[in-house]
Amino acid sequence: MSGRARVAAALAAAGLAIGGAAHAGSGHAARSGSPQFCDRSRDLAAADQDRLLRFAAVVRGELAAIGEGVALISRSGLDLARFGIRYSHAAIAWRDAAGRWTARQLYYACDEGRPRLYDQGIAGFVLGSDDPNLGHLSIVVLPPAAAAPLRRAALDTPLALRLLAGRYSANAFAFGLRYQNCNQWVAELLATAWGRLDDGGELRARAQAWLQSTGYAPQAVPVSIAQYLASAFVPLVHVDDHPEAERSALTFRISLPAAIEAFARQRYPASERVELCHDAAKIVVRRGWAPAPDDCQPRGGDRVIALAAKTH
Repeated sequence: MSGRARVAAALAAAGLAIGGAAHAGSGHAARSGSPQFCDRSRDLAAADQDRLLRFAAVVRGELAAIGEGVALISRSGLDLARFGIRYSHAAIAWRDAAGRWTARQLYYACDEGRPRLYDQGIAGFVLGSDDPNLGHLSIVVLPPAAAAPLRRAALDTPLALRLLAGRYSANAFAFGLRYQNCNQWVAELLATAWGRLDDGGELRARAQAWLQSTGYAPQAVPVSIAQYLASAFVPLVHVDDHPEAERSALTFRISLPAAIEAFARQRYPASERVELCHDAAKIVVRRGWAPAPDDCQPRGGDRVIALAAKTH
């Protein structure tokens, strides 16, 4: 592989993680299209799959305690520690009449070359984590005043689809209309729900204007010169939507789960957060806004669940 191709591959991997392209798993598209991997695919060992499924069961248990039947949910993806990023992919988790929880999210349909909406079970959402030996997941529980309109908007499929851009970019500018990434769709859905925006013309533009007027602050992500130049030939990463000043400074404002969670907390201070992480031996459940350690080591007050190997 040439040096230029290696740079492109590195940017594609980082960009897709930042943008949060959804992984394949149990679920269905809110509109026609089959979910696929665009960045990578892998086969999990039986022990790794068992660990992640047990982690998913604990996540479902935390969701079951939510009275409003909707929450913000985010998971870790590729290792983006060099950007100071833990969570790469956000979705809206909702509970149906039978008590089943589903994550509604944007994903990139590789075969169609466009973004779609995708409903995925919680186990599939968890299995999208890149590292089966270490992963983090965050749940933000919203007060009724925020949860009720969000649930209505998220489950109004025609409305949710009206917020779906025609073109995907993993590093989409948070206040631009040319492209969109998965987290930006979530942010604009929040704006539509909490701003009580009607399903009229220029809905995305009005949602972004509302976000700007209410203090939403997308995360500033530094981009190396090599990555910037490589974007010209990486199909899911673009720079032409970002303001000239940000391109010159090599810092892009991108919607990421941390910014969305901070906005929810700012807008609705009664919001509560549960963070779950796992390594090869245990699951740690932390309540509150203080982040769990990167290595998933428990601190005082954390709940610890052993992941002892099964014996036959």
